[in-house]
Amino acid sequence: MADELTPEIDDDFDTEEDFSDVDAELRAEPSPAAALVASIEWDDGGREVDQTLAGAELIAAFQRRLPNSPGVYRMFDEGGEVLYVGKAKSLKKRVASYTRLAGHNNRIMRMIRATRHMEFVTTRTETEALLLEANLIKRLRPRFNVLMRDDKSFPYILVSDDHVAPAIFKHRGARSRKGSYFGPFASGGAVGRTVASLQRAFLLRTCTDSVFETRTRPCLLYQIKRCAGPCTGEISQEGYAGLVGDAKAFLSGRSGQVKQSIARAMQEASDELDFERAAVYRDRLSALSHIQSHQGINPQGVEEADVFAIHQEGGLTCIQVFFFRTGQNWGNRAYFPKADPSLEPGEVLGAFLAQFYDDKPPAGLVLLPVDVEDRELLADALSAKAERRVEIAIPKRGEKKDLVDHATSNAREALGRRLAETSSQARLLAGLKETFGLSEVPRRIEVFDNSHIMGTNAVGAMIVAGPQGFAKSQYRKFNIRGVDITPGDDFGMMREVMTRRFSRLIKEHGDAGPQPAAPVETDEPVDTAEMPAWPDLVLIDGGKGQISAVRTILGELGIADKVTTIGVAKGVDRDAGRERFILEGRDPFSLPPRDPVLYFLQRLRDEAHRFAIGTHRAKRKKELTKNPLDEIGGIGPSRKRALLHHFGTAKAVSRAAFDDLLKVEGISAAMAKTIYDHFHERQ
Repeated sequence: MADELTPEIDDDFDTEEDFSDVDAELRAEPSPAAALVASIEWDDGGREVDQTLAGAELIAAFQRRLPNSPGVYRMFDEGGEVLYVGKAKSLKKRVASYTRLAGHNNRIMRMIRATRHMEFVTTRTETEALLLEANLIKRLRPRFNVLMRDDKSFPYILVSDDHVAPAIFKHRGARSRKGSYFGPFASGGAVGRTVASLQRAFLLRTCTDSVFETRTRPCLLYQIKRCAGPCTGEISQEGYAGLVGDAKAFLSGRSGQVKQSIARAMQEASDELDFERAAVYRDRLSALSHIQSHQGINPQGVEEADVFAIHQEGGLTCIQVFFFRTGQNWGNRAYFPKADPSLEPGEVLGAFLAQFYDDKPPAGLVLLPVDVEDRELLADALSAKAERRVEIAIPKRGEKKDLVDHATSNAREALGRRLAETSSQARLLAGLKETFGLSEVPRRIEVFDNSHIMGTNAVGAMIVAGPQGFAKSQYRKFNIRGVDITPGDDFGMMREVMTRRFSRLIKEHGDAGPQPAAPVETDEPVDTAEMPAWPDLVLIDGGKGQISAVRTILGELGIADKVTTIGVAKGVDRDAGRERFILEGRDPFSLPPRDPVLYFLQRLRDEAHRFAIGTHRAKRKKELTKNPLDEIGGIGPSRKRALLHHFGTAKAVSRAAFDDLLKVEGISAAMAKTIYDHFHERQ
């Protein structure tokens, strides 16, 4: 259940990472194998194995001393990189299969020939070995394993239970807050739309507890009938609790009962000639119908299931997964794992499932289009993880088969779109090579831009593009922190960004610069080819001044002749389509207005601009909401809340006398003195 693949590069800069709409990537469920990984004591053979051996001879030397127990093994190349991670019911028998050169395909033969070292760990059960293998593959990303490439956590809807007036939120990450979680949903957008509709249907609040406590009059959401106004007593606690109960019932699958109840209330209000109240119920029913109309397929006989489908074409693989919860379709997501074209669909899907559920809760029923290796073992592992029975089935007829067929159709369409995009991207990269006279078709393009307002909250941004389009997992942002940079000095900011970027690159990968794509013995399609660490092309959103600053920095680092840089200057009147390109050794020039390469470069420039502005806005918003109390050591959320509840505002706290601070619950004499001194030592 493994395959030859190269892991994606993920440079770790010293500033925060950005994964588009993904938060801090705290996983929804802790992995059962995570604790085991940290405590593994690998057996590397010690002195009993001749470390000068290689390939099948080395593997045979290890195999002779292995036990017949379940476990996990790792294979390494000459440079110490992990080639492959595998599991076995019997380590001795499984590893023995690699000692025979006959009967293997080209992929396995290459892996065996490249092996220079092995390590092993035994486990108590085969299930434990399966979970550990999946966890290690995701962490180590070995070159010869099937790899998930889009492993974002899934969003949920949270109805909080830790407040007298529960709120409804979009939630992603660890389930640390007390409440009811409904999901997973396929995307943040799906959750946002559902929460907005639920606001119209059930009038639940979406504000934070701190905002709730400080309200003195209803907010705008109450005025536009998106909230019942529990903060100021516009609805009784019993009435609001009824709305919360209806919302939970709807999200739990009892939508029919909820709609019937609201319909009866609407009719009663109409009979009493209270048409205004009846209109409120009518709008709530309309909102619920809107939610269900956007859910597509809503099966009658499937309460909870994860439906998978797989399609292979053109050397690529697409796996589609649909989430059905409480009889409702909560969305779908397409994955494009790195997989050798020679592998059968069942092999790829089996490897994918183990990694997919490594940090996600499984549904009670998992539907597949084809059988997978170790299906019963995988079901046992998922059951142990979920602490309930999980069934993995391959339906042959009926509604469940229809769901799988629908998912397969979506997988086929998604892969068709991916193939078209890949082909178009390849043509654009080839056109870029010809237009700018590059030595090779670029495999990694980095685009840099800065964003600030009169020098404040300055940030630098880097986006990455390659044969597969934008590589958003490799986007980076840089907080400009140079004290010698004059506010608004774009050249100085660009110098800092480029210095930090390429100094780190040299430190981690040497100063050899981008290497030509060496031909390798592989059946791997172009789409899954490894993106190099070094950029083949650097685009700067700026003119001669920015390019000059960049080339000066690259010259100081000794890599000016190893990195191709191009400046993208705004054209006359800053019109799109009239950009001027600054390339060393050539006079500034423009491209024909309808040139596809021009459109491609505009897309790259605009994406860098979007990312830089978004990062700047997030930083500026954080600064605007910063509270003076946050600067005081020892003031956490609880004490901050107590102070604000007592005095009303941070400004009132700053003016408070020492004796008044002592009256606040949770504020000791020492803390009161710290707060008083903080505000009065400045004066």
